[in-house]
Amino acid sequence: MVYHVIGLMSGSSLDGLDIVKVELTEIGGQWTYEIQTADCIPYSEEWIGKLKAATSYNALDYMKLHTAYGHYIGQQVNAFIAKHQLEHKVHFIASHGHTVFHAPEAKMTAQLGDGASIAAETNLPVITDLRSMDIALGGQGAPIVPIGEKWLMPGYDFWLNLGGIANISSIIGKDYVAFDICAANRLLNTLANALGKDYDDGGQLASGGIVDAGLLGRLNSDPYFSKPYPKSLDNSFGIEVMLPLLQGSSLSVQTKLRTVVQHIAEQITAAVQMLISNNANQSTNKMLVTGGGAHNRFLLEVMDEMLSPLGIDIIVPDEMTINYKEALVMALMGTLRWREEVNVLHSVTGASRDSINGALWLA
Repeated sequence: MVYHVIGLMSGSSLDGLDIVKVELTEIGGQWTYEIQTADCIPYSEEWIGKLKAATSYNALDYMKLHTAYGHYIGQQVNAFIAKHQLEHKVHFIASHGHTVFHAPEAKMTAQLGDGASIAAETNLPVITDLRSMDIALGGQGAPIVPIGEKWLMPGYDFWLNLGGIANISSIIGKDYVAFDICAANRLLNTLANALGKDYDDGGQLASGGIVDAGLLGRLNSDPYFSKPYPKSLDNSFGIEVMLPLLQGSSLSVQTKLRTVVQHIAEQITAAVQMLISNNANQSTNKMLVTGGGAHNRFLLEVMDEMLSPLGIDIIVPDEMTINYKEALVMALMGTLRWREEVNVLHSVTGASRDSINGALWLA
């Protein structure tokens, strides 16, 4: 079977709405993919402000934003379809939405982006709400990308995503496991903003700073890091928990950036060491690195210094996969939902069983 799908993802780094048009092919239980075209639509300052402020809205204003953002997504998809001449070439849309609340301990997660509004704008079937069934079954609802790594990106021991939050996946025995590691690009980008830059291009700013041992110790001391997996982080972790530690310091922005890079690399290394200790069958030592942080050459250099003694070989794929892996996986998750097949793994999230996640909206 061949499916032509648009996948949508809005990450915690708030860099924009990722849109991919992907061809997914399943033959005899084996999946292949081709990202045929993709765009990242930057958010306006108005939308960045609204998405950042969403946690403080009352219930009525939050639902109004949920609806408005759904119409916005649909409009962006229509523009994408027109730009790339995809009229009558898309079977359905799979939209992750933008996570605002994530509280698995309360069996709740919430992503902005009303599916009915997207379907009304595009006149296409839309699949949204890709975490809630897992959450209802006692899972973390995150990370959810390992299903894509399982079916679309085999051949590695580790899959690392460097987005607003860094998360990692691996195989222990026959099971996929995954968890959020730490805040990543959300912190680095916020620090770069203080210098009038959207992000630290290639890690050049961080490379000019020094590691401050005191600040590093405070960053590394959060209780989350000592928790066993499965575990996940809310998008607010970086801004509400970690950023105040940085703002309370009089150090230069470059030194803060360098220290955060060190923090990220150390937490990734600790995660890998834990996974290695739990995996007697590790075979290739290959780590696929994707997400916006894969463009941060300095961060990769610091990671390599720490991971190479463990025998880990960092692999950075093609640019499309780096930038749009999560949107690609949303397209796959939507396709599995369309087929009424499992699209979230309980071995990853800690739920009571594997589940089929997603609400279907037919225009």
